[in-house]
Amino acid sequence: MFKIKITISFLVLLFSSIKLLGQQVHTPALNEEALEGMNRKFSISSTNNDSQFLHVEGKPNPGIVWIKNFLFESGTIEFDVKGKDVFQESFVGIAFHGINDSTYQAIYFRPFNFRSNDPIRKKHAVQYIALPENDWPYLRKEFADKYEAPLLLDVDPNNWFHVKIDVSAETIKTYINKDKNPVLVVKPLHQASMGKIGFWTGHDSDGDFSGLRIISKK
Repeated sequence: MFKIKITISFLVLLFSSIKLLGQQVHTPALNEEALEGMNRKFSISSTNNDSQFLHVEGKPNPGIVWIKNFLFESGTIEFDVKGKDVFQESFVGIAFHGINDSTYQAIYFRPFNFRSNDPIRKKHAVQYIALPENDWPYLRKEFADKYEAPLLLDVDPNNWFHVKIDVSAETIKTYINKDKNPVLVVKPLHQASMGKIGFWTGHDSDGDFSGLRIISKK
């Protein structure tokens, strides 16, 4: 019986090692030296339990706080984010495969639409874009409801929520909190397959971010 237990434990460890093989886990530090703002000022703050988070100030036009010296190709991006329930003043998300400040893909959220009574607004809770050619006005006009979607769960627009984005060359899948079903699945519209990652906020929008964790596939 003792030998059987050892064998089972070894097999579990072996399978776990195989699963992690070819992956690298990154938790980039949230400090001013590791970040660079594009059309955004930012600061590092702490919660009541001393957990650090990044606060991005709002101003006209979209902006990004890039992570310096880090490139991402495929894998999983996870983070916590908090916006607010103020109409047209809360657009928060993540940019990836950034070539420069105007060429990147992004997944972002409109918290002010999370609990809207307007069914049209509610459908516009989460958005995919691929700049410069495929911004949201063009995608909404030409491909209605294909690159944006409502949330599957009830999420407080004024509170933190967790985001997981699985990125591959074929699909980009976005998950919210602990839901195993993706809220949005799209095919990438960006030709670039590798680039920078940054915290993204939209026009006149501030936002808070924490817990960034990146699992890169080799």
